[in-house]
Amino acid sequence: MLQEESSAQATVIPARRWLHVAVGSAIAAVLVYVLAVLTPIGQQLENAALRGADQVSTNEAGTANSSLDQITVYSLAAAVVLIAAIGLLRRRWDLALASVGVIVAGQVITQGLKRYILPRPPLVPLTGHYADNSLPSGHTTIAMTVLFAALIVVPYRWRGVALFFVLSWAVGIGSYTVTAKWHRLSDTLAADAIALALGCLASWWLARRGLVHRYEGKRRIPRVLIVTFTAVVGAFFLLFGVFFTLVPLAQYGLDGVLRDDTWIVYLAAQSLASLGSITAALIFLGTWRRLEIR
Repeated sequence: MLQEESSAQATVIPARRWLHVAVGSAIAAVLVYVLAVLTPIGQQLENAALRGADQVSTNEAGTANSSLDQITVYSLAAAVVLIAAIGLLRRRWDLALASVGVIVAGQVITQGLKRYILPRPPLVPLTGHYADNSLPSGHTTIAMTVLFAALIVVPYRWRGVALFFVLSWAVGIGSYTVTAKWHRLSDTLAADAIALALGCLASWWLARRGLVHRYEGKRRIPRVLIVTFTAVVGAFFLLFGVFFTLVPLAQYGLDGVLRDDTWIVYLAAQSLASLGSITAALIFLGTWRRLEIR
């Protein structure tokens, strides 16, 4: 009896943590929208980043567009089938359902918010398709939900392999959307938050079903190295983004930056976009630390 109560408690604690992170992620997405879209300063800075992206080299812009073009309905369907197949091979229909649900729900929510719900008020002069709402980023949502779904569905011993192959691609997609001018920084950050919330809700549901257990095996050094390297890269992007945001503002003021330093604003936006994806990935990994689905 005592052993059963201990096991039940061990399951409830992880479930609660995922619910807390999901709520925090939803709040973060709302704050991003309010600060970046519903304020004149937010719109001015993000529009400056778009103008700064015009100075990107032809090769860099081509690489960004080519990478984004690879995300199609067919490639998304292939990812969904692969994720579902892994869950079914593990003989867990609920695991397959939760993982696929993260990807599908991500697109339903993202496209619904972007196309029908969230307005982009004309607070600053702007013409053309850049005046339309583009928050959240559908491409970033796809990349991050595929990452989270893969981390959920694969066995513990293969989590490091999934992380190695999918993480860099997912982070790169968020950065490429800014480089290719397909999206603004706020679009990628909101997509990161939405994907994280959905990944945590799926994890919470699995934990509530009693599927999540503590991993009692040895620590896997390659995965630790990958996570450590990712954290170091994230710290670099944080310093880079903050430096290229605060220093020009302190030196030239907002008007001077918006007029003469749009390239710097773009570099800051691209760095912070990568940071947002890395932060979401590390938070999700932290919630699954030493936990597995048997």
